[in-house]
Amino acid sequence: MIIESSPSGSLCSLCRLTPSNYQNYLAFIFAVEEINRNPHLLPNISLGYEFHSFLYSHWKMLENSFILLTGQHEIPNYMCRRESKCATVLTEMSWGTSAQIGPLLELYKFPQVTFGSFDPTLTDSGQYSPLYQVAPKDTYLALSMVSLMLHFHWTWVGLLITEGHKGLQFLSDVRAEMDRNRVCVAFVKMVSTVAVSYISFAKKHDFLATEISSVNVAVIYYDTDSPNDVNYNIVQNSVTWKVWLTNSQWQADLSGRDFILDPFYGILVFSHHHEEISGFKNFVQEATPFKYPQDTYLFMYWSENFDCSFSESDCALKNCRPNASLAWLPLNRFSTDMSDRSYNIYNAVYTVAHALHAMLFEEVQRPPMRNRQVKFFHPWQLHDFLKNIQFNNPAGDQVNLDDRRKVDSEYDILNFWNFPEGLRLKVKVGTFSSHAPHGQKMTLSEDMIEWATGATETPRSVCSESCNPGFRKSPQEGKAACCFHCTPCADNEIANDTDMEQCVKCPDHQYANIKRNHCLEKAVTFLAYEDPLGKALAGTTLSLAVLTAAVLGLFVKHRHTPIIRANNRALSYTLLISLTCCFLCSLLFIGLPKSAHIREKGNPSTLAQFHEAPQQQ
Repeated sequence: MIIESSPSGSLCSLCRLTPSNYQNYLAFIFAVEEINRNPHLLPNISLGYEFHSFLYSHWKMLENSFILLTGQHEIPNYMCRRESKCATVLTEMSWGTSAQIGPLLELYKFPQVTFGSFDPTLTDSGQYSPLYQVAPKDTYLALSMVSLMLHFHWTWVGLLITEGHKGLQFLSDVRAEMDRNRVCVAFVKMVSTVAVSYISFAKKHDFLATEISSVNVAVIYYDTDSPNDVNYNIVQNSVTWKVWLTNSQWQADLSGRDFILDPFYGILVFSHHHEEISGFKNFVQEATPFKYPQDTYLFMYWSENFDCSFSESDCALKNCRPNASLAWLPLNRFSTDMSDRSYNIYNAVYTVAHALHAMLFEEVQRPPMRNRQVKFFHPWQLHDFLKNIQFNNPAGDQVNLDDRRKVDSEYDILNFWNFPEGLRLKVKVGTFSSHAPHGQKMTLSEDMIEWATGATETPRSVCSESCNPGFRKSPQEGKAACCFHCTPCADNEIANDTDMEQCVKCPDHQYANIKRNHCLEKAVTFLAYEDPLGKALAGTTLSLAVLTAAVLGLFVKHRHTPIIRANNRALSYTLLISLTCCFLCSLLFIGLPKSAHIREKGNPSTLAQFHEAPQQQ
């Protein structure tokens, strides 16, 4: 990069320019122009840029890399126009692309700032030291999705994941979270981009129909850096009327495709939370090919969407709608709301600008040199500043490139409505924050959610319906833990909650009710003295006992008479006393039973209690 008396810096950007990511390009331009208007950031310096759009081919990748390094489009290192070389390259490249150009850029210590989704392998491997990632981590993506499943009691969920190392990492994370929270995986389908493209071409609409039909909820993890447009094929070739959970706003890739039965209706998207960038919507509304005549892609986009005629003689648009704007287009064609990727490229431009500002400030602090008007900087000098850069962007969000200092992600839960078919409206229905206390990490407005099933009630997704109280779960052999039969509890056993693993036996003094969901106290039935029968029996018993005692007294009084002595006096006494006690024992069966306390021998302080069994008359 060269900075002269009329200073100008230069950024280079590599990305695929398609209708789905044209907003990224506008965000790039918006950030550059906003920085150039800012008197406090890079004062008296104007940022310039080059924009390279390429297809995913090895030759194009290397060709663009040589252009960036040499500053010219001819034989590398033969001509070297130093004044046109870039200071930094901004890319949205995937792991495979970085593997192609990474070693070449590292050879020249050329800094590369990527605004694609965060890839831990690019950091952990240590092979791509000049690469800096702006995007936030997806550390809590799996936890946020499982939290939503638990909120709606979805325990039978399918996983549909595009192949790649990011997909495998997400699969490991989400399965661990689901197992920890007892959410079962109905199926796992790793989708190859080649296989999906072939299936779409062959029009095999039964793709995944067998697996998807068994669930109402499925998670789609889509690698947003994938070069192929597999997202539409995955869902359109599957079964509609399902609840889809996904990690990316890839509905924008369906530009121009309108469906009566829209498979994306009601989809729930976990999007990285970010504040709204002031002025971006106005910038998009005012972006026209007449304002940016050098933007050839905008010319083509304008001609396709606003019925313009293109004049080949003077390369001009004619007969366009007056005052046409990108904001007029339906949401499935273009959205003025800044997407995650556009927000990342916006932060990437500001990151480089702050690094340049810090480098220039350090240069100002040095002793001045005589007659120095031209300042030469080499791209490798930015590395020290990019490593330690940390700032708040104009929206107030913190940005840094150090993976260890990155703030944990917060997610907005978005729901897509369909008014009418194909015209998608994005609605924020909830948030997830890893910093919130346990139990408060997720907030959700259920009444705002439009379900894909067309029902007003929350859809259910379970392998087996819950076992009601009175039944226990009986596992189905060879199936997941969420698949079970409901077996009634045995006699005198209860299950007082849903989905109980085992029934509980009632205590001895209780018994199970008919529904076997509650233990009841056994009723104590006894003969009270106040009852008529109790009074009659008590009176009879006492009368007979008194009569027997009177006869005993009579025998004792006349014990010396011959008749008493002839009847075996001792035996008569014994019989009369025993008969009296027998009559009195009948009183023990009248009245409320009570415990008997007997003092044990040798341990006067210990009492043994014997509970009489309730007697039932």
